[in-house]
Amino acid sequence: MSEITLDAYKAMIGQEVGVSRWFEVGQDRIDKFADVTEDHQFIHVDPERAKATPFGGTVAHGFLTLSLVPALAASAFTTDSRMGVNYGFDKVRFVNPVKVGQRIRATSVLTGVDLKDPNSLQVTRTLTVEVDGESKPAVVADWITRLVYG
Repeated sequence: MSEITLDAYKAMIGQEVGVSRWFEVGQDRIDKFADVTEDHQFIHVDPERAKATPFGGTVAHGFLTLSLVPALAASAFTTDSRMGVNYGFDKVRFVNPVKVGQRIRATSVLTGVDLKDPNSLQVTRTLTVEVDGESKPAVVADWITRLVYG
């Protein structure tokens, strides 16, 4: 890895480094996520019962929204690295529900970068998952990834 790459990343700290495509969250995806995680709470999978809640219908699991972060981030943040590896999260907040049929997208702000070895960087980004038409985001998370070069 060249020092120029590290310096370039450091120069971007605090800046927005990408906005993802819009992604619609449908009931079929919510139902499949419920099956995989065995979380069949009615607010996610029973549209009739969920109509009587303050949400007015079903909502995506918070963890479903979080699990879409890699797909959203892929269209919001690109690098010339050979590979990116998920390292974890320092902070995750589920701020606002995603109602069935709503669209989400992620914005990414670079908040930190460290050289871990001569061929890898540890990058921290604050991702905000926006909900189309809502004033509050669905998720705000500080996501750490390792970018491997060479």
